[in-house]
Amino acid sequence: MLENKQIIVGVTGGIAAYKAAELVRLLVRGGANVKVAMTRHATQFVAPLTFEALTGNRVVTAMFDQEGVSMAHITWAQESDLIVIAPATANFVAKIAHGIADDFLSTLVVASTAPVLVCPAMNNRMYENPVVQQNLQSLKNRGIQVMEPAQGALACRSEGKGRLPEAQEIFDNIEALIGPHDLSGKKIMVTAGPTIEPIDPVRFISNRSSGKMGYAIAKVARARGAKVLLVTGPASADTPSGVNTVKVRTAEEMKDVVLDKAPNFDAVIMAAAVVDYRPKRYHEQKIKKTEGDLSLELERTPDILKELAISRDKHPRLVVGFAAETEALIEHAREKLVQKNLDMIVANDVSRTDAGFEVDTNVVKIIYKDGTIEELPLMSKEQVAVQILDRVAESLD
Repeated sequence: MLENKQIIVGVTGGIAAYKAAELVRLLVRGGANVKVAMTRHATQFVAPLTFEALTGNRVVTAMFDQEGVSMAHITWAQESDLIVIAPATANFVAKIAHGIADDFLSTLVVASTAPVLVCPAMNNRMYENPVVQQNLQSLKNRGIQVMEPAQGALACRSEGKGRLPEAQEIFDNIEALIGPHDLSGKKIMVTAGPTIEPIDPVRFISNRSSGKMGYAIAKVARARGAKVLLVTGPASADTPSGVNTVKVRTAEEMKDVVLDKAPNFDAVIMAAAVVDYRPKRYHEQKIKKTEGDLSLELERTPDILKELAISRDKHPRLVVGFAAETEALIEHAREKLVQKNLDMIVANDVSRTDAGFEVDTNVVKIIYKDGTIEELPLMSKEQVAVQILDRVAESLD
């Protein structure tokens, strides 16, 4: 979603300046054209060459660091889609709160009409200082986005609120700020990950789902302005920032949440790999290994999609299912689409090594209620999420 976006990263003189390198790397990998401006004190923590190597662009550290007349603070300001200050020290926050423009970066911020995201990072006592809080509130009142710093161990060996948020969290907020926002005002529920069905206190039945596909959909939906609820089984993916998340374990638990919440949502996207069978009997104690074989009697878990279809009236307006198959992909997916009254189904062949479980890429076919089939090429799961949500946005409109 950041392809061809012009993003300026401002780095100020705090110990967290080194974390800006990872943020820049994520932005470049996301397709953005990134330029970095550093304060003089920031160069004491990280060399400008680091950011030049990551971005392929020159780094500006002073108003008059070139030969001849330079107006880069104006051209950069007018050409940017977003300015991110990470880390933002208490000193720099005070500057932009009061319109002080005494170096390249502060002048750039004053000259720009682009959105600004400020990521404070400082000692917890400094952050809690009433003057700093007043300055941050002043920024918020002017429409500047301010990220809350993280809680934890600080470089000064104290504990508290003041850590720079992780680069991925800042990146997610950037996507949300400059995304298309075509899902603004919409409420979308996404299910993700596997479910697990316990056999005894130490064993369970599950599957290989990592949750990456569902988490990518939740992340992209949030970036496009939707209010997102992620209902997830035990997954290995990182929880998207800004997404309301409910964690469940069994199919029964997931069913209860989905059926209870679904009427309040515009769309439900069921990307979870729900286990189809569970042990009929749960053993309260660990089953001991013996010489003979062990037989487990299994029963069906609740069919969440089918129950959702039965109870569905006017809401949710759209229900999207997933079909993970190893053979007869189209036939099985179409059957599921009809039986469960879906508006569309996303089918993928999980026998492929470059798609399905535990990998970052996917190859899917989207089958619609009218029988139309749309084949998408191999792409990242986040790119697949963008494609799916493009169709969801069109349908909801």
